Amino acid sequence: MKKGLLILIIIILIAVGGLFYFHSSETEEERSKLGNINNMEKTLEGKKIAQIIAFRDFRDEEYFIPHNVFLASGAEVKTFSTSEGVAIGVNGGEAKVDGLIENLDVSDFDAVVFSGGPGCLKYLDNETSYEIARKTLNQGKVLGAICISPVILAKAGVLEGKRATVWHSIMDKSPIKILKENGAEFIDEKVVRDGNIVTGNGSQAAKDFAEEIVKILTEK
Repeated sequence: MKKGLLILIIIILIAVGGLFYFHSSETEEERSKLGNINNMEKTLEGKKIAQIIAFRDFRDEEYFIPHNVFLASGAEVKTFSTSEGVAIGVNGGEAKVDGLIENLDVSDFDAVVFSGGPGCLKYLDNETSYEIARKTLNQGKVLGAICISPVILAKAGVLEGKRATVWHSIMDKSPIKILKENGAEFIDEKVVRDGNIVTGNGSQAAKDFAEEIVKILTEK
């Protein structure tokens, strides 16, 4: 009986130790990634970037990772949505909304960036967003869109004759179809740049997507 209890205690201790090690390693990895972002050169000091997100169910990584990259690069970043208050991501992340998209003055910013997520087309697939996309390019600013949000750019007519990527899956190729129907050349890559337009195909591309935008703004 005592021997069995001792074995059980040893097994529990090994399991707890393994969980602690895994958690510690994961934390160190996350810290390392954050450190890499924090150590970025301040190449965007004096630049301003507008991020546009769905008020509910934006994709957390597609907002927070670029947001941190932009800030770490020295840019001033403002967040816009369709309602005032705090926007909630699909994973529960909270983002303070600085302004409504209908009040976004593109001339005040060097870049405008649309995030994706399940709520993107529900909240942002509208004429207000289309007009923002058109004005951004017409004024020679940088325009970014990640995940499903390149669909908004396509519907705005700004991807005609442009190379772009977009989120899609084996079961859902409709985003690709929308891009092609609106004159875009779909490129099946994580991040695609065509002039001042940068598109990303999902959350796994968030850091590369943001860094490409930083690169363009640094060149300007």
